[in-house]
Amino acid sequence: MAKYDKADLERRMHGAVEALKHDLSGLRTGRANTALLDSVAVDVYGSNMPLNQLATVSVPEPRLLSVQVWDKSNIGPVEKAIRSAGLGLNPINDGNTLRLPIPDLTEERRKELAKLAGKYAENARIAIRNVRRDGMENLKADENKKEISEDERKRAETEVQKLTDDMIKAADEAAAAKEKEILGK
Repeated sequence: MAKYDKADLERRMHGAVEALKHDLSGLRTGRANTALLDSVAVDVYGSNMPLNQLATVSVPEPRLLSVQVWDKSNIGPVEKAIRSAGLGLNPINDGNTLRLPIPDLTEERRKELAKLAGKYAENARIAIRNVRRDGMENLKADENKKEISEDERKRAETEVQKLTDDMIKAADEAAAAKEKEILGK
C-alpha cells in the first residue's frame, strides 16, 4: 500500500479539474474558440493526426474560425475531418484556407451541450472522490502500520476532505460558468 502523500493527492485532484476545463473548452457555445477543433483528427500520410499538427487555427472574427493548412495537398482531408467531426461546422474552402462560420445554436442543442457539461463535471467529481478515497485508505494503512497516530490520521483526513471540497467546488464553478455561457444567460 502506498504511503499518504498530500502533494500527490493535490496534484491528482487538480489534474481532474484541469481535465474538466479542457473537456469544457471543446464544447461549442456559439462563439469561435480554437479549442473547438482540438478533438479533430485528420487521416493523412497513412495515419490519424491531430488537426493542430497540420494547420494553424485562428479566430479572425468572434463567429469565425480560420484553418490555415500548411501542406495544400491536405486541405481536402482536413475539410472532410472537420465536416465528419460532429461539431456542426461546415467549412468553406477558398483554396488556401478553410473558413468555419460558427452557426447559432438551437435551443435544443444548447440544452444538450449544457447537459454534457454537467456530465463532464460529474465525471470530474467522481475522479476527485476516487483520489480522496485513495488518500483515506493510505492514511488508515499508515495508522495500522503504526507510522502515524490516530490523531494524525484524523487531522490529515480533515485536510483531505477540505482539499476534496475545494476541488469539487472548482469543478462545479467551471461547469456552471460553461453552462451559463452555453445557455447564453
